[in-house]
Amino acid sequence: MKFIHTSDWHIGRQLHNQSLLDDQRHVLSQIIELAKTHQVDAVIVAGDIYDRSVPPANAVALLDEVLNQLVHELGITTILIAGNHDGHERLGFASQQMQQSGLHITGPLRQQVAPITIEGQSGSALFYPLPYAEPATVRNVFQCEATSHEEAMIALLEQVKAHDSQGVAKVVISHCFLDGGSESDSERPLSIGGADKISPSLFDEFAYTALGHLHGPQYKGSENIRYSGSILKYSFSEQNQKKSVTLVELDQAGKASIELLPLSPLRDVRIVEGLLSELLEKGISDPHRDDYLMVRLLDTNAILDPMGKLRAVYPNVLHLERTGLMAKSEQLAIRSDQIKKGELDMFSDFFSQVAGAPMSDEQQALMVDIVDTLHKAEEDQ
Repeated sequence: MKFIHTSDWHIGRQLHNQSLLDDQRHVLSQIIELAKTHQVDAVIVAGDIYDRSVPPANAVALLDEVLNQLVHELGITTILIAGNHDGHERLGFASQQMQQSGLHITGPLRQQVAPITIEGQSGSALFYPLPYAEPATVRNVFQCEATSHEEAMIALLEQVKAHDSQGVAKVVISHCFLDGGSESDSERPLSIGGADKISPSLFDEFAYTALGHLHGPQYKGSENIRYSGSILKYSFSEQNQKKSVTLVELDQAGKASIELLPLSPLRDVRIVEGLLSELLEKGISDPHRDDYLMVRLLDTNAILDPMGKLRAVYPNVLHLERTGLMAKSEQLAIRSDQIKKGELDMFSDFFSQVAGAPMSDEQQALMVDIVDTLHKAEEDQ
């Protein structure tokens, strides 16, 4: 039994108001190709299919295109569960009718956790889809006293553990936050104050646990309790993450062997730092200048339209930080003579860029008098 575990597609996501739909189409086509190349029996998507509960029309169209290729053209069984970003009812629309085609979507939580049996080329496994559910939802559906995410998960797993699989390997699919997991800025907190954290030991007895929610590929407790991570970098805090999907193969004894299959983005997400002149010079020969960039400028002088200058070379600069100028401002706040000098220097740089020539001696003397007058007026007040 061989399957691909992936999660957190977040179709329709934007990065600093930049649509990522083309970037998502690019990596999703790779997942389709990987599924075909490795001849997998199933593809698992562990939640956060969309980025919003009411996804835009072009996001729905992209998901439809991907699922048609996986299920209809390649004949690969595909299982989707709702994550905390998804609209559970919308995602689960017509799911019962779709099961006949090999597409299994679990949207709203139901009283019975129905396993999905998948017959592979060299074995079979039972997959138990557990969509994201708040403790209040679990209390209502299961008529239990769950008050935390961990208690809610215990209630959900009771049915899975009690189900007689006839010796067939059990695979749990869940969207949750395991205690000790490494977070990133693009993940929406499930709860405040740590009440969302779940012990990895709850999943110890299963052959494999396919998790979604955390965007960095990682495992907790044991290697078969794993987050596949998101398919793209959805924040600059993820710049050092290596995105992938997880190829899982279960042997006859139900032991999982795991391989990470890397994904290549259409554009990377990077943070670059340096002086403006240096960055512009490097950008001319940078083969990856179309990447999505956060730029941290180290220049301590005033610059006219730095974003415009950067985008002339790096077209996808999404965020600019003047770290050099901020550092200088902190230093200038300590000593008043540095404040005076800094203001004069900043205006001199501004004047040069606008006028195309430096200030004359007379103009500089006039500006010194103006700055002195302003500071004296502040002191008098």
